[in-house]
Amino acid sequence: MTAPCYQIGDIYRAATIWSPQACSAAVTSSTSAQHLNTSSPLLTLMSFKKGPLYPCNPATTRGEPTKLSSNKDKVVYTNGRSVIIRDLKDAAIATAYAGHVHPATVARIAPSGYYCASADTSGTVRIWDTLGEDQTLKGEYKVISGRVKDLEWDGESKRIIAVGDGRDKFGHAFMMDTGSSTGDIIGHSKTINAVAIRHQRPFRAATAADDGSIVFHQGVPFKYDKTIKTHTKFVQDVRYAPSGDHFASVGSDFKIFVYDGKTGETLGEISDSPHSGSIMACSWSPDSKLLATSAADCTVKLWDVETKKAQITWTLGNGVNHQQVGNTWTEGDSIVSLSMSGDLNVFDKRVGDKPARVLYGPQKSVTAAVPATSSTFFVGTADGRVLHHADDGYDYVGGEAHATLVTGLGTAQDGRVYSVGLDDRLREIEGKSYTPASFTTAAQPKSVAVGGDSTVFVIESETIEAVRSNQKVFDLALKYSPSAIAASGNVVAVGGEDQKLRLYSWDGKALSESATLEGNKGAISALAFSPDGALLASGDSSGKIVLYDVKERKTVTSRWSFHSGRIHSLAWTADGQHCASGSLDTHVYVWSVQKPMKNIAIKNAGPGGVNAVFWLGDKELASAGADGCVRRWSITFHT
Repeated sequence: MTAPCYQIGDIYRAATIWSPQACSAAVTSSTSAQHLNTSSPLLTLMSFKKGPLYPCNPATTRGEPTKLSSNKDKVVYTNGRSVIIRDLKDAAIATAYAGHVHPATVARIAPSGYYCASADTSGTVRIWDTLGEDQTLKGEYKVISGRVKDLEWDGESKRIIAVGDGRDKFGHAFMMDTGSSTGDIIGHSKTINAVAIRHQRPFRAATAADDGSIVFHQGVPFKYDKTIKTHTKFVQDVRYAPSGDHFASVGSDFKIFVYDGKTGETLGEISDSPHSGSIMACSWSPDSKLLATSAADCTVKLWDVETKKAQITWTLGNGVNHQQVGNTWTEGDSIVSLSMSGDLNVFDKRVGDKPARVLYGPQKSVTAAVPATSSTFFVGTADGRVLHHADDGYDYVGGEAHATLVTGLGTAQDGRVYSVGLDDRLREIEGKSYTPASFTTAAQPKSVAVGGDSTVFVIESETIEAVRSNQKVFDLALKYSPSAIAASGNVVAVGGEDQKLRLYSWDGKALSESATLEGNKGAISALAFSPDGALLASGDSSGKIVLYDVKERKTVTSRWSFHSGRIHSLAWTADGQHCASGSLDTHVYVWSVQKPMKNIAIKNAGPGGVNAVFWLGDKELASAGADGCVRRWSITFHT
């Protein structure tokens, strides 16, 4: 006898007697479904609820503009294969769309607010629902043969023009629901960088390209009208004013031009107090009277279009990291400009000396993460940065960052955090800043753990180094290649690529091997002691997790084996009764010590793979990974 699965809200339930096969397909197909234990004939309800998303910041490329867009108070941008929509008014409202197979390049929400169009490096445009939790795909169209660099909706949210780098053509105009053509985008001989559409009838479109020209199109259907040769170098951006009366263009010749929105006639150049670097982006104010420009000279300027005079110049430091490569002006009257470093600078036109606030965040994959308190945490990224997150958002850890990828973070009992990176350095974080001193490791560090006496243990290719106060106190040459490390009190566990787990005792001066445990089926990739040090979870490259009793030196269970890819991270709850795991297979599982066959599966928790999991309090789990975003999950444990 079987009973069908049915859904109430976002929690899956079933009758008391049920068939595992009947329910598993419905449960596992949903990324937010609750996992029903398919090994038992009786139902145990286990659930999780999606919490806030802490988004990554936009990806940038040196020498190229990055397209930002906005809808009401939401800012839209891309990073890797993800599209991020974040609300400037409420930091807790942020969503990520991970439907692209190739790296996404640009995304814009339709004027109606119902759909978002996003494009990628393969020339594909995807149109998806922004209102529903499921982000339902409306249409997918291959529009050009190469990278899409910009796209634009018309005022009726029906038509889209996508432009970029193609072989046979550089742009395509099409209907959003059917993909059928609505005209020809022609007239350029090189890659098109930007497109703008007049939102009022009669429709007009302008495209800007690397051939130094702007092509004006009449529509609909869109057809070539004329070529405008005002710029002498690459034209980086073109934007229509919300009123439709004017459009503006900016380029690598440091110049800004304004044109008539209906005829395409050049009205003049804005040349007062010009930029001294390539202008990467421009945006119009909601009332169509002001224009904001962002440039590689590290400045953002605000212009009065009627008088053609500069009203405000904001300078954001100097150096490559402060070059401004994109901007957008929200309906809520905030100017958002993007730095090369990925920082989002939010300006208020009433404040003329500096940004009203700066939104920081990871720009690359999160490679390591540790909690600091029940509401704050640290993340290390693939570009060497370590960031601290609190209720008011991210902030960089002060001091000199790692030069490249952060391979591990470890926490001492006194709250200090230690980081190791592929730049062969061990750094200490006190509060929210690095201490001035650092320790140079003998070889590239793979991971780090902190013992009970605050000794820091670093594993390298064939060595364990013990460090205290930035001084090496001991090192141990190994006959195997270590791949993971954990420490609790005076016990140090080291996992090897030979699939064996070795326990060492630390007496404050030296490490001595005390036991070798076997049970994993692949190279050991993650280790974690329970808070009391009694249990040790060992995850490997095959996706299997083995739970050991440290004192008895025996296996408690080897049934935590639902992952299909390398285990990257393990984290215990404070009571030591549950352990969370994050894997390359993109899933997160929460396992029970008392009931080893019971688990909570959070499917597709991190596009591209989960690199770190950690607990924020007793029932709040966080996961982070390849997409640079940190996601929170509220966990309801087994009843």
